[in-house]
Amino acid sequence: MQYINEALIWETLEQAQKTAPETIEAILQKTQTLQRLSLAETAALLAADDPEILRKIFAAAARVKNEIYGKRVVLFAPLYISNICQNACRYCAFKADNRLIERKALNPAEIKEQVEFMLQRGHKRILLVAGEAKPAFAGSLVDYYTEAIEAIYAAQVGPHKIKRVNINCAPLSMADFRKLKKAGIGTFQIFQETYHEGTYRYVHVRGPKTDPDKRIAAIDNAFAAGIDDVGMGVLYGLSDYRFDTLALLQHIEQLEKNWKIGPHTISVPRVEPAIGAEYSLTLPRRVSDADFRKIVAVLRLSVPYTGMILSTRETPQMRDELIDLGISQISAESSVAPGGYASTTLGNHQKINSQFEVADHRSLDEIIASLVDKGYIPSFCAACYRMERTGEKFMCLAKPGTIKGKCSMNALITLREYLDDFAADSTKQEGYKFIEQLKSALSDQDRQAYENFCLEIAGGARDRYV
Repeated sequence: MQYINEALIWETLEQAQKTAPETIEAILQKTQTLQRLSLAETAALLAADDPEILRKIFAAAARVKNEIYGKRVVLFAPLYISNICQNACRYCAFKADNRLIERKALNPAEIKEQVEFMLQRGHKRILLVAGEAKPAFAGSLVDYYTEAIEAIYAAQVGPHKIKRVNINCAPLSMADFRKLKKAGIGTFQIFQETYHEGTYRYVHVRGPKTDPDKRIAAIDNAFAAGIDDVGMGVLYGLSDYRFDTLALLQHIEQLEKNWKIGPHTISVPRVEPAIGAEYSLTLPRRVSDADFRKIVAVLRLSVPYTGMILSTRETPQMRDELIDLGISQISAESSVAPGGYASTTLGNHQKINSQFEVADHRSLDEIIASLVDKGYIPSFCAACYRMERTGEKFMCLAKPGTIKGKCSMNALITLREYLDDFAADSTKQEGYKFIEQLKSALSDQDRQAYENFCLEIAGGARDRYV
């Protein structure tokens, strides 16, 4: 945990309690330049509790998000391929000593079945998730991951294929990270869970995950192995949310210093109830909805260039609110159990084998209809990976906000494809009207480019992007 200076964090949080209103105003003025905030500036915003100041923080976060990413919201779905794990984490249903769930590792044929079901629903982006244990039939853990990635990319329904696979997995060796890179992953995602060392060691009881230094070093190793897009986050509810947010920022500052690259995404999961994990029900540091809104807004202001991810752990109402405060990616129609999408051969056992309780059970189509109704552009774009706009190249576009033009056009294209191929009649009707409204704001050149894409789509072409 050499990147984390706990004493400095606590001192900064204590000083933040004395922040004057005019200092808050100056910080909010700084956010208009899309600059990263310092640790002290972030702590000052986290300390705010006056309703009027919070209103200003929320408004600033919404403006910064729109400045960089526009009105588009990227959609993806997690694909859990295994709940077999050698770790004993107090908050997780997959912990090795939990006898209340059935253990399952999907083989490549079963993974392909799951993906085909997802493709039929309209999904195009997948986050691969697995417990930290090698299935008996796999040669090694990384072999299992790469064979799963191959099965996902091989799945096809008509003209539809998965565009990009990101992966949330345990730390790997440099050689194994290179294998993941060669397999064609997009983002490597890993959460420290909590940066507070005492809490980390308490909640991770047994297994390789008990070593916090190995976990925190994983991103450096991924960068060194050539993976230049990473996703970070903490699991809110394990420790003081203010401490973990500042520690996350310390980690980001170190990555920027060492590699000149920050996180492509930051996720903000909260601990949710998990079967067989009593600790998940009795958290000493549970984060309230009010504090959670503040966390999202402050992170958006502190690391403006990053994509921010929200999962179906949150209710539909909370997810809708947080999109307004800075969230730019959401999971949709999620299953968090192996085999939870297409259960024809695996049985209907999703609920008891889930990693945690899902709170948003809306279908993908319902979520898209809701986004359109609120003026957001649902997007399945993966163009940055195809165009090699990753790592430092992505940072150069995201930090000044110039990525927005490409994002908005690609979002419109992928929305049009979804409406044509998958949407319910009511969603089609509202979606087409929405696109016509958005077209009026495009430049003549962009409007013509979009019309050309539509002609290609009408002719059967799919997966177009700029």
